[in-house]
Amino acid sequence: MQTREIISTGNDLAAIAAVDAGCLFFAGYPITPSSEVMHTISDLLPEIGGVAIQMEDEIAGVAAAIGAGMSGVRALTATSGPGISLKAENLGLAQMTEVPLVIVNVMRGGPSTGLPTRVSQGDVRQAKNPSHGDYRSITLCAGNLAECYTEVVRAFNLADRFMQPVFVLTDETIGHMHGKAVIPTEEEVKNGIVPRKKFDGTPEDYRPYGVGSDEPAVLNPMFEGYRYHFTGLHHDSKGFPTEEIETCRKLIQRLEDKVMMHRDELEFNEEFMLDDMTGEEGEVLIIAYGSVSLSAKESIRHLRAQGIKAGLFRPITLWPSPAESIRKYTDMIKNVLCVELNIRQYTEEVERVSSRLDIQGLYKVNGRPISPYEIVNKVKEVF
Repeated sequence: MQTREIISTGNDLAAIAAVDAGCLFFAGYPITPSSEVMHTISDLLPEIGGVAIQMEDEIAGVAAAIGAGMSGVRALTATSGPGISLKAENLGLAQMTEVPLVIVNVMRGGPSTGLPTRVSQGDVRQAKNPSHGDYRSITLCAGNLAECYTEVVRAFNLADRFMQPVFVLTDETIGHMHGKAVIPTEEEVKNGIVPRKKFDGTPEDYRPYGVGSDEPAVLNPMFEGYRYHFTGLHHDSKGFPTEEIETCRKLIQRLEDKVMMHRDELEFNEEFMLDDMTGEEGEVLIIAYGSVSLSAKESIRHLRAQGIKAGLFRPITLWPSPAESIRKYTDMIKNVLCVELNIRQYTEEVERVSSRLDIQGLYKVNGRPISPYEIVNKVKEVF
């Protein structure tokens, strides 16, 4: 793969990635600590014929992005936790109508106004179920500067593949971190873009929601002669509202199955210093994600230098969770420590898939990062 080096921040890299991935529309509202995504993409999009709009609020921001997605354009909105709360209703609309878009959430402390200028991973549960109803969220989580770029690119491809919103979680630490990132070239990214499916038959035969039981809708761009009804209600193959029992059941089951039957296309993890783990007494598995994984890696180097064999499992796709991979390592390694900038939001998922209630945790919710030495000390304390 051809690469390039760039010195930038995580927020700027997310904006650059969107443009390189073919995004032509951004709508949002400034909110700390994500505002730089909007600032940067507002400079970049007009240069390539795209449009960036600061809307009157977060609700209007996601509504405009959905409208752009309906027209066939790759669209982005960016915000932080309080903004996701406001966008939630329209995100449910996009799930039901199967409109693709990408949402970058630069996490900060919450709930409510919380700690606007401080780091947190408090939106992990929110990203799994941002709105009511049955559907499966797709949520990616960047763990370094380069992934602020690569995961946004991946999110756009997944949004078009699965025809639904895709979250990219970063946080205040990575969003404002400034450093060197090695990322794919623009040409490499563009060569990897797979356009969303389009129906090329006669308009009379067009059934956007008349697809296989584990397939996403095929939504041709509006204004191109293919007409269908657009509604948040349960709908038939042409989008018209219905309460017919089997039609409703099959629709909601398909929203589940189009994601869960294709988890192999979504799962993406990092396994750091796990190659030599055999399940021997005293080995330690650390599970962390996002910016916390940077501290976890440094702590593992310190632990190994002190004779404690430790390794990191880092889910990059948080939802759907990599259940089989988590189970593989939690079955093999007795000592497991989850490290999060929240209170057990992903630990509960690890417990669920591993059927273990002895998972240890290190959590911090005061807006400050977790240092490598805190992790080292926790490992020595509990194991």
